[in-house]
Amino acid sequence: MSDLSSRSATHRKGTVPLPVWLAAVAVILVAVNLRPGATSVGPVLAEIQSGLGMGSVQAGILTALPGFTFAVVGALAVMVSRRAGIAWTIALGLGVVAAGLLIRSVVASPVLFMILTVLAFAGMAMGNILVPAFIKTHGGTRTALLNSVYGTTLAVGATLPLLVAAPLAGWDSGGWQLSLRVWGLAALAAFVPWILVSVRSRRAVVQTDAGAGATERLRITSSRTAVALCVYFGVQSMHAYVQFGWVPQIYRDAGLEQGHAGLMAATIASLGIAGGLIMPALVARAPGLHFYIAGLATAVAAGYLGLLLAPATMPWMWALLLGIGGFAFPTALALITARSRDPRVTAELSGFCQPVGYLLAAVGPFAIGALHEATGSWTVPLVILIASAAVMAAAGIIAAAPRFVDDQLRRRPA
Repeated sequence: MSDLSSRSATHRKGTVPLPVWLAAVAVILVAVNLRPGATSVGPVLAEIQSGLGMGSVQAGILTALPGFTFAVVGALAVMVSRRAGIAWTIALGLGVVAAGLLIRSVVASPVLFMILTVLAFAGMAMGNILVPAFIKTHGGTRTALLNSVYGTTLAVGATLPLLVAAPLAGWDSGGWQLSLRVWGLAALAAFVPWILVSVRSRRAVVQTDAGAGATERLRITSSRTAVALCVYFGVQSMHAYVQFGWVPQIYRDAGLEQGHAGLMAATIASLGIAGGLIMPALVARAPGLHFYIAGLATAVAAGYLGLLLAPATMPWMWALLLGIGGFAFPTALALITARSRDPRVTAELSGFCQPVGYLLAAVGPFAIGALHEATGSWTVPLVILIASAAVMAAAGIIAAAPRFVDDQLRRRPA
């Protein structure tokens, strides 16, 4: 085992790692519930608007809530975990997700619906930030395996609502409520086991030594690796949400039917399952990641170039390229654990990178849509997206270099 991987596998003194099978089950239970609350809305958005009397402006705000909530609340997740512990904070988040999703499925007010949606997304944000630290704490030599489990299950959780929303919504006149409620029940089903996991893990908290914590938290930006990983996570998140929001419309504007365009979007999303399986293992074992990082960015640029020049000629090819480029997401998640040694630094790094990423995920689709409206075509937006793939590649190559954020922080005392 390399020095990098062996040192990463070292557990912090005082923690009590869970058996790997129990840690894997815990990761699956939380990961499958971190995306459906968001992705289940799009397929039934028209029915939600009709059922609640929601206007187009409110609907637009609803679609932007995931990114903004993940960014704002995610920045607070590490702070909460210092008091409650990683596992207890994740469990609390799951309880909040369940409450928000279940109650919003029965309300009749659009304002209350959005408030409860924010509540549910706040719970998801806790998991987004802290699951990498949970994996670092309990993964040991199986950290790469748990990262694969996490990335794959996230992709499954994002894809399932796209597949079952229509059948559930067609169940009866109030089927859209059932289509949303089922994911609240799923979160509730995960909440109880996570209480048991939290008790078993004996509060493996993200604590810092007296007087050192605030200093290290403020100095995370002094790490070149942390800043590069933040940029990498942010740009790839922007691409993902732009693709979810606008790629189907780009295909439809090129002449594809609605069903065909939706299938292209589902293809891009479903490839994330394969990425979640493959990339964490590569991050853990490959001697150099530059080739893979550059290859994923090239696939993204090629996919956008195809949409620019011939979107309806080989639509499957462009969706395939964009889906492969989406492997950058599990790569970024794996790098958060691979480039930090101490679980507390993992949590700080995750809490630094992910809020920025989700903020870009919220702003990016708005900016691309505004450019499209201002120019009357997809040319300028796609050219900008192609150029941003180069930024993603450069940041990823720096972030993937075999260095620990922990060591960079220690070399820069306050």
